[in-house]
Amino acid sequence: VQLVESGGGLVQPGDSLRLSCAVSGLDLNYYAIGWFRQAPGKEREGVSCFNGRDGSTGYANSVKDRFIVFRGNAKDTVYLQVNSLKPEDTADYYCAARYRGLGCDIVPQNYNFWGQGTQVTVSS
Repeated sequence: VQLVESGGGLVQPGDSLRLSCAVSGLDLNYYAIGWFRQAPGKEREGVSCFNGRDGSTGYANSVKDRFIVFRGNAKDTVYLQVNSLKPEDTADYYCAARYRGLGCDIVPQNYNFWGQGTQVTVSS
């Protein structure tokens, strides 16, 4: 199983990015994908999730209405559209996978497979 994130970068406040999580070695139709982030000196926190079976999504309150998680047409990639970025969104962003029936969650301990992360820096 391999998860590869991409799309991070250095942006200004208010800008947008589209983060990608390319998944191989598992069938996304039976897994949930979570997005997490970790800022320097802070614990890893859940940001968003997507269930490949039922299409359900979830968001942390801090990003609701700014971030959108969705599955791409290629079906093996899950995206996180991050809009209206703020300096406090600066972190390494990770995607992770867990076997899941329906629904999803953003509890890091529940996820089994992790990517290497992509860095997002929001600064003026």
